[in-house]
Order: sequence, then C-alpha cells, then structure tokens
Amino acid sequence: MHAGDAGDAGDVGGAEGADGPEGAEDVVDAAEAVDEQVARDARDFGVYARTGGWAFALKVARSVRPGGELPGETVKVSAKRFAELAGCSAERVMRYYKAWDKAADDGMVPHFEALAPGAEVDLPDSDVWLSYYSSRSSATSDRGTAITAAAEAEGIRPTKALEVAENPTALRAAILADPSTAQAARTALLDRLKEDPSLQTELARDIARTEELKKAVASETQAATRIGYVRQIVENGQVKTPAGQVIDAPAELRAEAERHLSLIDELDDDEDTGEWATEAYDTVKELVVQTVESNPELRVQERRTKFYSSLQKATKVFEELTLDDAMDLDAIYEDDMLQRLEELQEALSTCIAALRKASPGD
Repeated sequence: MHAGDAGDAGDVGGAEGADGPEGAEDVVDAAEAVDEQVARDARDFGVYARTGGWAFALKVARSVRPGGELPGETVKVSAKRFAELAGCSAERVMRYYKAWDKAADDGMVPHFEALAPGAEVDLPDSDVWLSYYSSRSSATSDRGTAITAAAEAEGIRPTKALEVAENPTALRAAILADPSTAQAARTALLDRLKEDPSLQTELARDIARTEELKKAVASETQAATRIGYVRQIVENGQVKTPAGQVIDAPAELRAEAERHLSLIDELDDDEDTGEWATEAYDTVKELVVQTVESNPELRVQERRTKFYSSLQKATKVFEELTLDDAMDLDAIYEDDMLQRLEELQEALSTCIAALRKASPGD
C-alpha cells in the first residue's frame, strides 16, 4: 500500500461506477463536484484509516535529518525545526522518529538514509503501529520501559499499561468497584511479591496492623496446617499421633485421608476451605486415636511417649524458674509460692514412688 494511493479512498463513487447500477454516472459527477478541501480531508482520512500513525511517521522519516548527517549535506531539517514548522513539540516529533527507527531495524520500513523528502513507500498496517509508538513521554523512562516490557510479555498494548500506571486513582476506583479487577490486581500483586522483598515486608506490616486481616491470616494458616496434616498421610503413608510418635497409616486411614483431600483439591480458588479442612482434620485425628487404641503395643508406646513429653516440658519450665535475678527475696515473696512448691514436691515424690514400684528391679 502506498501513502500516495490515498486518493483511491475518496473515489468510492468512481469505483462503483464501472459495474454499478443505472444512475452511477450521477454519483461520479457528484463526487467530482466535491469541494477540494473536503476531498483532501477524505483522502487523508483514508490514508490514516489504513496506516494509522505510519502516514505521519513517514513524513517525519523523510523530512527529519537522521543522526550523522550535517545540515549542508541534505535538505532535511532537524527534529526541532520540523516541530517548529508543524507547530508541535520536538518531543512529539521524536516519538514518531523513534517508532520509525525501531520499525526500520525490524525490516518493516526503509531506513532514514533511503528516504528523501516527498518519497512514498509501502506502509505497514495500522494495527502494527502501536507496537512501535509510545504516545507518552513516561514510556522512555526506566519505569516506562519496565511497564512496556511487562505489557508486551502479557500480550497487551504498552500504551494501555502506561495509561493505567499514570492514573493510579482510576486503578483504585476500578479495584474498589469491580470484583474481577480486584482479583486481577490480587493475582498481579502476588506475582510481584515473589521478587520484591520490600513489598513483602510492607504488606506483612499492613496485615499485622489490621485486625481483620490478622484474623483472616490466622484462620487460613490453621486451615493450611490441617490440610497439610491430611496431605502428608496420603503422600508419605505416615501419621503423627497425639503424643507425637510417627506411625505407618493403616489402609483405611489413608483411604479416608485421600477421600477428604480430593474433595478439598476440587474446590475453586475462591471457595472457603476452612470447614472442609476442619472436617478432614477431625475425621483423620479420630481415626488415628482409634488406630492407637486398637493396638495394645501402640497404646503403651503412645502413653510412654506422652509421659516423656510432659516430663520434658515440666523439666524445662522448672529449670527456667530461677531466683538469680532477685536482689532481695523479701521483695518477691508471696505465701502461695512456698505452698505451690511444697505441693509440687509432694506430687513429684508420689510420682517417683510409683515409678520405683513399677521398676523391674524392685
């Protein structure tokens, strides 16, 4: 397509006249009588409809002096001078210039050196124009470059992404008003969090300071922990008992865990997993207790493990009980302190006596 062929667009009546119905000559005569200014506007519109910004980029490309050419070597002018003649900014001219330069590097259009003022060339389709042209000055900044690259990776026009980035208030309004926009924003934010430690910290701080979010996080964490408990039974074939010992999960237990897990995995992303996780966890925990109680050996080991666990916790707590930091015992003394320690001593004596009685050596 040639930019000079634009006159064909305004000759619609003539094109139909060749094989058209009777009276077509009247249409041709009417077209010929159109004011020249109107006809020129129609031709220019036809060029732009087919080529978009390429038609104007060609005017810049064939008239603006490229880098390396001196004023005396060509009739072309500088971008600044061209802008003065056009009545616009030099920055706007250079955006068209750079778009043409990028397209030339891709073999879409001729390079500047091959063009002379007034030259006509085949121009790419208008749909391709936005792939090369950035109408916003922010597109040339580091931020704009990053946004442009991300937009291209997503398969959308960079100008759309730049427009959104330059109007955060509009973005906020869309998120607040439209659930689907909010969902898209959430997904994008989660993707960015993976590579932005600072944003991770800021978001964690926001959550910690917002009571509703703290509760929601705690609820989701509990659900995730319970689902993890059920999932490891299915994947590893083992389960942890209430006392903390790890045993092989019986076939019945494993099958029940797999059934509940499949139901949870079938839930949509926007469905609440809390109730499902609780039901799965409670069911599996009950089966674990039944498994332990039905096996005499496991039952004894479970009680032994529970006793050791409680003994270790009590020992640790008592070891942390110290008077080293007290400068004066009179300052911290309370009557019930001595009473409780005496009760603890009595309980320990009773426990020790019971264990000695059970000792094989006695």
